[in-house]
Amino acid sequence: MIRALAILAFATLLPTQALAEEVVAGLSQDEIAITTNFDGSEILIFGAVRRETPIPDSAPLEVIITVEGPSRPITVRRKERRFGIWVNTDAADVDEAPTFYAVSTTAPFNEVLTDTNDLRHRVSVHRAVRAVDANVFDQVNFTRALIRIREDAGLYQLNEGAVTLRDSTLFDTAVRLPANLVEGDYRTRIILTRDREIVTEFDTTIAVRKVGLERFIYNLAHERPLIYGILSLVIAIAAGWLASAVFRYIRA
Repeated sequence: MIRALAILAFATLLPTQALAEEVVAGLSQDEIAITTNFDGSEILIFGAVRRETPIPDSAPLEVIITVEGPSRPITVRRKERRFGIWVNTDAADVDEAPTFYAVSTTAPFNEVLTDTNDLRHRVSVHRAVRAVDANVFDQVNFTRALIRIREDAGLYQLNEGAVTLRDSTLFDTAVRLPANLVEGDYRTRIILTRDREIVTEFDTTIAVRKVGLERFIYNLAHERPLIYGILSLVIAIAAGWLASAVFRYIRA
């Protein structure tokens, strides 16, 4: 009887412990409009830690914030110089790669999360990219090349120490979104860790949508490709004729 009561008491304590620290978060904007003059945006992510118990005296609290764009398959190709020209040689298919991925932390990444948790929750940049191609021997090198290319373009980011945490309660960071964003829902995760173990996780989304002329052109190209092609040809011919007419007028 005593053992049964002890097990029951332990079971009732589990939800309380699991919810001992929760995230209450907000975004400076939850929707981004891509227009013809869109040159990027900056999202402020902020929040607080709500507690049912006093702050633990054990390991300090750490915060990880990720922003992940829509994932797409992609083929990575290797170029080599043959007979004086650069040609495509080997290629590898990446099953799923985020079009944008940013990781911001309160401390160096290896100090806030274990490799096991990283593998399980796919938090780091290289864990977020899924590449499975049994026909390619050096799949890892192709994946690294893709990550390096997108890091140079500002599409993949690791911002260690970019999250500010005050009194183990209030946190905030700013994430820079480049101009070449892909339309879709951007998953935003806020992860709290202690001793490199995950305490809790909070999810929300940022909607990125084309508006105005960008939306019209996008819809026309995808829904009416024939009309889009004809209009593109007409515009190119008209622009060429106008440039020729202006050139003749200047020479005259």
